Amino acid sequence: MEIEERQPVPPGSGHPVPGGPGTEEPVGARSEELSGARRSPLGRRPLIAAAAGCAVLGGVLVLLPSAGWGGAPRPAPGAAARAVSAVGAGAPAALSDLGALIDDRESRVRARPRDDVSWAVLGVAYTERARRTAADAFYPKAENALRTSLRLRPADNAAALEGLASLAGARGDFRAAKRWGEAASKAAPKRWTTYPALIDAYNGLGDYKAVDRALGKLLALRSGPAAQAVASRVYRDRGRREDAAAAISDAAAGAATPSEQAAFLTQGGDLAWERGDRQESLDHYRAAVSTDADAYDALAGQGRALAALGRVPQALRAYRAALAERPVLRYALELGELYDKLGRGTEARAQYGLLRDLVRRDGAAGVDDEPVLGLFEADHGDPRAAVKELRAAWQRRPGIAVADALGWALHHAGDDQEALGFAVRATDKEHGGGVRSALYAYHRGQIERDLGLSGPARRHLTEALRINPYFSPLLVPAAREALTALGEPPAGGPAEESGDEDTEAPPAAPGQAPAR
Repeated sequence: MEIEERQPVPPGSGHPVPGGPGTEEPVGARSEELSGARRSPLGRRPLIAAAAGCAVLGGVLVLLPSAGWGGAPRPAPGAAARAVSAVGAGAPAALSDLGALIDDRESRVRARPRDDVSWAVLGVAYTERARRTAADAFYPKAENALRTSLRLRPADNAAALEGLASLAGARGDFRAAKRWGEAASKAAPKRWTTYPALIDAYNGLGDYKAVDRALGKLLALRSGPAAQAVASRVYRDRGRREDAAAAISDAAAGAATPSEQAAFLTQGGDLAWERGDRQESLDHYRAAVSTDADAYDALAGQGRALAALGRVPQALRAYRAALAERPVLRYALELGELYDKLGRGTEARAQYGLLRDLVRRDGAAGVDDEPVLGLFEADHGDPRAAVKELRAAWQRRPGIAVADALGWALHHAGDDQEALGFAVRATDKEHGGGVRSALYAYHRGQIERDLGLSGPARRHLTEALRINPYFSPLLVPAAREALTALGEPPAGGPAEESGDEDTEAPPAAPGQAPAR
């Protein structure tokens, strides 16, 4: 049975300061149907060991090691102190505890406006609040707080530099994230919490050798769950799924708080989904939401898995609940495409309209929404406009996600030859595309098909369905139709098929190392 759809409204902080973004607090209630009543997969190591993924740990509040408070007093025992403990361990803080920490540091800087450490803590707490709830008005507040800290203490202020790196990464400005992160690393080379932000920056810029170097430094300095989770993400991006699974399993086993446990469960669910295991991903996502009601990515993940299992009414409820709490582009796009698949065009268009509203909101807060926006425009909007925006994005952040989106937009705009070069970069390990992505393989296969490269097209479309036969409610049927149209390979085998010649990737963007 369907429930009434709520219009998603960006939640506020509940902790206003003058000029703050509002007071509405995210709703924490969850139905048993969405959260699930199963025992956490953490008690079943084989389940979690099979799953890891690209969780959003790059934005985790990991600003201050426990010894890094300088002259700022610690909060009194309670929620704010718990957030500080999470910070010291490099773990996600509970949203309620994060709010208490914001309250505590706001009071502190009002009383002591020259306390550079508290300004830095406040800035990173604002960043994490914005990232976790999509309350974008906190990003400018975060930047103001962090720059205030840096102005008060311009030398040896690794905390503020690191916070600015995390803020830039959360906004998708990876060049700035690299600049701030490297400055923080230079100021405090043994400060391990800098390296997750640097890894995200290098990854967004397509500098995978730098990612590996930064991960090596991180693991040399830290061996706990937070470091293992970052390692899992890097391994996943390299296509090393077993290593990713082992790392996230170890991280999950060492989780110390519900918020940390939920983050690792979500990360496990993501990889289970990426390899097409619908039920296992659902188990992880349900356990995450049951552990932490604020695990909104896991709530959206439930929608994804439930739709693939054919449990559409439940999937719609999960997506709506996630959007109501954390309105972000990916959730709106996925829900819109699910409505499209169901033939509910009016509701699909409403979600696409919401997506455009979210783009405007994000832009006002300095957030770069490519490549999700580019994929949306390519499939449902103006492909030529998508090409223009994604070319600019390629100059800013030449990683494989933008390469894939730009290739797909070029395909829809009718330039398949150039499109193939970007698709190769996104999928070919030689060019950095080690991640096993059904979507990337599908895009490459369809581009090759339109170029008459029947052999490679068949290979990549088949690969997409092998990686995850449920990766998209709209594109999976299209992949099957394309394979049917291509027919069986010729009797002589692949050598007799057309189009097996090597394809060059496009040149690197300015500031990026050449692909080969």
